[in-house]
Formats: sequence, structure tokens, C-alpha cells
Amino acid sequence: MDINNLSTKQLLKLPNPLFCGGIEAYNNERELCLSLDKKKNNNYHKYLSSLKNKSSYINYLPIKLDIENVSRCNFRCKMCQVSEWKNGKRADDMIIEAFQHLIDEQYGAVEIKLQGMGEPLLGGETYFKMVEYARSKHIWVRTVTNASLLHKDKYYKRIIDADVNEIQISIDGADKKTFEGIRCRGLFEKVVENCILINSYCEKKGIERTKMWVVLQQDNQHQLFEFIQLAKHMKFKSMVFSLDLGNWGQEYWAKKNEIQKAAPITLDIGHKLIGLGLEAGIKVFFWFGSSKYSYQNLCPWPFERVYISSDLRVVPCCIIANPDVYNLGSAMSITETWNNKEYTKFRQTHLDGNIPKICHSCYIE
Repeated sequence: MDINNLSTKQLLKLPNPLFCGGIEAYNNERELCLSLDKKKNNNYHKYLSSLKNKSSYINYLPIKLDIENVSRCNFRCKMCQVSEWKNGKRADDMIIEAFQHLIDEQYGAVEIKLQGMGEPLLGGETYFKMVEYARSKHIWVRTVTNASLLHKDKYYKRIIDADVNEIQISIDGADKKTFEGIRCRGLFEKVVENCILINSYCEKKGIERTKMWVVLQQDNQHQLFEFIQLAKHMKFKSMVFSLDLGNWGQEYWAKKNEIQKAAPITLDIGHKLIGLGLEAGIKVFFWFGSSKYSYQNLCPWPFERVYISSDLRVVPCCIIANPDVYNLGSAMSITETWNNKEYTKFRQTHLDGNIPKICHSCYIE
């Protein structure tokens, strides 16, 4: 996406996704999390103090974590790097003891995304224990799922009862042909059925925990308006159109997904989608996953957030999401890795305006 283009700049005015339950719910949970741990509270205020004067060496721990509990998937989505991994798997699953160690040692975290490259519900019982452990410390937990397993052993209830804060559910087709053509090995009818199950359960409990997430691309852009009606049918209260395809920090995927990119939508279409959503009782948002940073507005990841792979390696961000592509060190001790030679050099290149090549796709040219 060319952010220097006038029409693109106008599109950036469209609403970005909000936290499930709203920003007030998120802020309240964060304040509760901070109030329960003096070290965490001190760490967070050190982070706030650093925002106006960033440094390559940081005197606080990251405040957000992306934790990949599994690096394997039962789908082979055509725009995802997992689709070309052998048997759809890169490494072994993270064990619960490793997760608990991460949460305990990395006392700075107020928010985690529990998912990486793969379907987190494949982790089964261990996954639910991870959610429960983080929530016991009032850490805000967001996760992502393809919804294929929500019916299994009533997972749709288990994940909600574990008190997860937000679930992004990936829906990239408004009918069977389109959905299964993009999300290969997925069964459209089962995913729809499972979304109704989890959203009906949330409705029964009087809470909102899910977002329908659509990655717009050539093969589904003709269904732009149909997604609204599908979201209504599946009882979603909120949905997001993602307007970028990632490249996973790899030239191969950059070329492949460039071909699959959808034609840019117009501001008028964006407003029409919002209006149709309102009529259907659905909040509609838009996400620009890349091309949003500049030398004056640096990517926040190197300064506040860590991506931890299932085999306990540290990756710069969720756009790369693969330690075999870029590895900053071991996650066995975040306190050491966070300021090791590789990490401080990585930050300094950003501060100097020499943005690493692997990060170029997220920066304005």
C-alpha cells in the first residue's frame, strides 16, 4: 500500500479496531494488573518515561508479548508461510512450564497475544492453562483462531470460561468456494457453525469477546459487502477488514502476496461498509498492517514488545514471526536477551534511520 498516495492517506482516517469491550475495559484491566505487582507498575512507568527519548539500551522490560504456543496449523492458507512448511509445522509446541516461566520472569507484561504462526487451539488443554495463568495475573489476553476446533470438547466454552479478553476469528470468504479456496483444508460450514456457537455463548453470558477478521485479497474482494451479512448471521458484534497482506520478512512471500493483494478500496466504500454494519448491529473497522511507520514515527516493537516462538526464540515482530528468518536470541531469559548485543544494535539502526532491510515493508519509502 502506497501511503504517499492521497487516496490511501484518506483511507487511514477510517476507524481502527478497538479492544473488545472498549478502551475503558482495557485500561481498567491494565490498572488492576499494575496495582497487583509493584515491580510491574514501576516497569510500566519507566516505559512511559522513555517514550519521548528512545534509546537502544532499555531500562525496562517489554510491556507486551506475542507468545506462540504452537507453530503448526491444520489449515494451509494460501497467503501464510505455514502453508509451505513441512506438514504445516515448524517446531514443537511450547510446554506450560516454559510459558509460566516467561510470564513470571518477564514481569513487565500487561498484555499478551497468545498465538503466532499456527492454530493455538491445537495446543488443547495446555493452551487453556496458559490463558488461565495469564488471566490470574490480570494480564490482558488476546488470541487468534481459525474457529475449526471450537466445537471439539466444547472448546468454545472453555476459551470463554478461561476469561480470555479478545478472540480474533479469521474469516476470509463469504461462501464455501471462496473461503475454502483461500483457507485451504478449512470447512466453511463447520467454521460458520462454530462461530455461531461461541458468539451465542458470549451472548448468553452478556459479554463481547470476538471479532471477525477478514484479510482482504484478490480472491475475496468481490464479496466485500457480503461479509457484513455473514458476520450478522454468525452473531458477531464487531469485524475488521485487514487491507494488507504481510510478507513475513521474505522476498518470496513479498512477491507471492503482492500478486494476491486486493485493489485498494475507496473512502466511500469504507463508509458504506460502516453504514451497512451499523444497520446490521456490527461495528466495522479497518486495519492497515504495514506501511504505517516513518523515520519520524518508528515502529514501537523494538522498544516495547517481544515475539516469542514456540521453541523459545525471540523474533522482532509478528510480521516476521519466524526465528529461522530473524532471531534476536533466546527467550529462556528475556531480561538478558532484551538488551543483548543483537537487540541493542537492532534498535540503534532504527534510531539512526538505517531501517533494517527486513523491516522496509512496514515503512514509508
